Amino acid sequence: MNAVFENSAYFGFFLTLLGYGLGLAVQKKTKLAVCNPLLISTVFIIGVLLAGRIHFETFNQGAQYITYLLTPATVCLALPLYRQLRILKENLVPVLAGLTAGTVTCMGLIGGMAYLLHLERTMTLSLLPKSITTAIAIGVTEEIGGLSGITVAAVVITGILSTVVADLVFKVCHIKDPVAQGLALGASGHAIGTSKALLMGEIQGAMSSLAIVVTGIITVILVPVVARFI
Repeated sequence: MNAVFENSAYFGFFLTLLGYGLGLAVQKKTKLAVCNPLLISTVFIIGVLLAGRIHFETFNQGAQYITYLLTPATVCLALPLYRQLRILKENLVPVLAGLTAGTVTCMGLIGGMAYLLHLERTMTLSLLPKSITTAIAIGVTEEIGGLSGITVAAVVITGILSTVVADLVFKVCHIKDPVAQGLALGASGHAIGTSKALLMGEIQGAMSSLAIVVTGIITVILVPVVARFI
């Protein structure tokens, strides 16, 4: 089966679109948080590749064209932030303090869990940038000597879990402020969390976009320092 698609430059491209379209349809039908389009499309694509014995390299020939759009798509998230610039100015200090505390706490938890589970150094380094968007996480991981494949998987899983549990966490913890909701989704779920934040409201989307940028900058600064002590 792999030989059938090995000369098809756009097989991965169309398979990705088909998988995501299927995910959107399932989510619209069920309206369940666990039916995240990204999760469904990931499972669908893996299933197709395994069933057809199609090599990842064959799939990635076309899928890479979608990957190229990741960085510009992330940059476009600055638009809702610009529209809500007034709210940002009014909450600048608590926003920066909260995002800094969240980023440091995340790294501390990763280091602590890695120590308790006796993870190898390479694995630990690969997990450190898990809460920032993939476009930044890959570069950080390669710089400190981690495995980009592990990082991408951790980033995707973190983002999906964040969107799945977000509503429950907000309800249980009585988090109703749109600024706090947006920052939480962006800091924990990066771009995937921001997609949910945009559905919740423009303020949530703007704050989530801000969280992606700030946590990304803090992570880029701190991870190389933390990596020296691992």
